[in-house]
Amino acid sequence: MSQITEQIHASEIGDILENSLHGKRPAIDDCVRLLESDDVFLMGLVAGALTQNQFGKKVSFVNNIILNYTNVCITDCKFCAFYRPPGDNEAYTLTLEQIEARVKTAWDLFKIRQVLIQGGHNPNLGVEYYEDAFRMIRTKFPQVGVHGLSASEIDMIARVEKSSTKEIISRLKDSGLQSVPGAGSEILVDPVKKIISPKKISSDEWLRIMEEAHSTGLPASATMMYGHVESVQDIAEHFNKIATLQEKTKGFMAFIPWSFEPNNTLLQKEGTVNFGAGGMQLLKMIAISRLVYDGLIPHIQSSWLTNGVGMAQLALQYGADDFGGTLIGEEVVSCTGSRSTELTSQRIIDSIRQIGYQVEERDNFYNTVCMH
Repeated sequence: MSQITEQIHASEIGDILENSLHGKRPAIDDCVRLLESDDVFLMGLVAGALTQNQFGKKVSFVNNIILNYTNVCITDCKFCAFYRPPGDNEAYTLTLEQIEARVKTAWDLFKIRQVLIQGGHNPNLGVEYYEDAFRMIRTKFPQVGVHGLSASEIDMIARVEKSSTKEIISRLKDSGLQSVPGAGSEILVDPVKKIISPKKISSDEWLRIMEEAHSTGLPASATMMYGHVESVQDIAEHFNKIATLQEKTKGFMAFIPWSFEPNNTLLQKEGTVNFGAGGMQLLKMIAISRLVYDGLIPHIQSSWLTNGVGMAQLALQYGADDFGGTLIGEEVVSCTGSRSTELTSQRIIDSIRQIGYQVEERDNFYNTVCMH
């Protein structure tokens, strides 16, 4: 340990790391310094120590499917290869029967504990479509948690219904929605949003809808999509905005930084972003996430979806404590052709054990289902 202490003392970010070890989280300026530093290994040592203090050598995952219920979308985000405009030959919307069949198959085959429900901003779907789907899942598959709809999807439903987002959230919760994923935040800085997703809700609207969900009793995840047109200052601001809301509501269960995958997206076609951010950047983002949110947001996910299993294993030693989900049926990232976007639970269990950690299968709320 004395050698590590010497390294910390000698590092340009040593003061920030020492503060972290003494329970003082980095301020926004510290966050910028961390992002600009190349001392990723040292960040990882400290973030890993903080994680082990809290969780020991145990990593969780959830057995889940992603239900991309529609690819019809009028938001035209430049980072998305999944969406289709209304009336397109490849456009689809799942019926209630199709949703039931997919959940039933996943329950019968895999004993899933969560269905993650996300899709496009489809102007033809009213709130009753979602109410019927959630009610059906909770009634017929009571052990399966409903984790669904980004803040921007909730905003779309409110606009279709000419209602408030708060009213929509209340109705969705009453019909069976149990928690809200963090999608739609990208980077919570409007000049960035204007470039990559100009038709999507603003940063303040995303934060407001999340606060409404928390106040209604719906916990959520928070995410960050990095590696496109954002600056270091933008990332620090995003971290800070999530932290500020969490200090107020305590509603975020997990934070998930994930790397933008440019293949087949408009950002790549326009030449704005040609390559993903890569592995070192993932490890830096995971470590900084733990340093920034230690004692504030309990869980940091390893983000295997766009970085692969090997990087996820490393991320678990750089501050992540949760592997994420099996994500069977995922269609959004797979449209970029980046890699296989499904994992079996056994593959996750093996991956965690390979690096010497215990494996906890969890439910939608991070409660233990069983140890493997």
